[in-house]
Amino acid sequence: MLDGMAATLVAGTSLRDRYLGRTPRSRELFERAARSLPGGSTRTTVFSPPYPPYLVGGAGARITDVDGNSYLDLLGNYTSLILGHAHPAVVAAVARQVRLGSAFASPTELEVELAEEIRRRLPSIERVRFTNSGTEATMFALRAARAATGRQLIGRFERSYHGTHDAVVNGPGVPDAVRELTIELPWDDLNGVARALANREREVAAIIIEPVQGAGGIRAADGGFLGELRDYSRSHGILLIFDEIICFRIDPNGAQGAYGVTPDLTTLGKIVGGGYPMAAFGGSAEVLDRFDARRPDALVHGGTFNGNPVAAAAGLATLRELTPDAYARLAALGGRLASQLRGGLQAAGLSGTVNQVASLFEVRLDGAAPTDQWLGLLLEGFHLAPRGMGGLSTVITEDDVDEFVRAAVRVGQELTLTPARDAG
Repeated sequence: MLDGMAATLVAGTSLRDRYLGRTPRSRELFERAARSLPGGSTRTTVFSPPYPPYLVGGAGARITDVDGNSYLDLLGNYTSLILGHAHPAVVAAVARQVRLGSAFASPTELEVELAEEIRRRLPSIERVRFTNSGTEATMFALRAARAATGRQLIGRFERSYHGTHDAVVNGPGVPDAVRELTIELPWDDLNGVARALANREREVAAIIIEPVQGAGGIRAADGGFLGELRDYSRSHGILLIFDEIICFRIDPNGAQGAYGVTPDLTTLGKIVGGGYPMAAFGGSAEVLDRFDARRPDALVHGGTFNGNPVAAAAGLATLRELTPDAYARLAALGGRLASQLRGGLQAAGLSGTVNQVASLFEVRLDGAAPTDQWLGLLLEGFHLAPRGMGGLSTVITEDDVDEFVRAAVRVGQELTLTPARDAG
């Protein structure tokens, strides 16, 4: 029997070699891309060693890479494709608009219709502005909060992800003066929030929270905590921002509808663009009307593609397909995946963490490095985020879920034969 280190190398090499053997064209493209694009891509989140598969197409629940390998897509471009790939209603709406024109230096009726649909679903939003990305949405929501309150500080929670602008990133390149304007808050702990902000409450413009964290591990805040946070922020004149860029998909009325808590501002993205670059921020008229260009003191919010009619058409088509029944079915599928996977792992003598909220989930197999888990599932024909996150689409079936469960157990059995190796 091999010792731990030797066995780890064998298992790790086997996964890597099998992946290299079936993706030679992706490897060629990665090496070519790395000469022009740092890391071979323009998205840090899609990379995992040795390289991601380079994709050529998707239809329904399946995607295909340049080597002809097919995968069941359980990620949907990081949860944005809730109807799957190339949904007929979205394709038809986009094709119709493209023939009329793809962009104008003027508003269109489609952006008005999308704004009205968002307001219908989220009563907390009286006014809404469109952006091209979730990063922009949270950036402008925080700017609006600062303008409305005249304060500078922002509270955000541990393990949160609100995009990549300076106000929400603590990494290299962010000035110390900017970092000092953000205070990290403890998750699900109102007393901890109060301690973190003690004696500075009247300096805080906004507290921003994902009611269900995405990058934080599909971690749902307790409904009671959200209600307490609402009361706390209101008592100190702090604006409460719900980042629903990912979790808007959990309920017809978003996380705020599911939890019954009304924020001051909301940021949206992912599904509101139907697979195209579209995001939004909205809230009370009192705050958002500061962007009204008719005002002499209006906040500036430009953007060549804000409210783009093609993306608006895709977003409208997507939201119109998302009936209450569709949400209920997605939540049931998510529950099936989580319960069966927990049971399957236990029956196989394996352990892991399975977090799930409605159609969102994250899987972590104990004893397996994230890179190995990701490679193992790819080789089984399933595409998830490298960290194990996924989001079910309406085209996923119960059979798809059951096959994924069986595949995840097989991967767990293979990987837990040896200690997890360093993903780096």
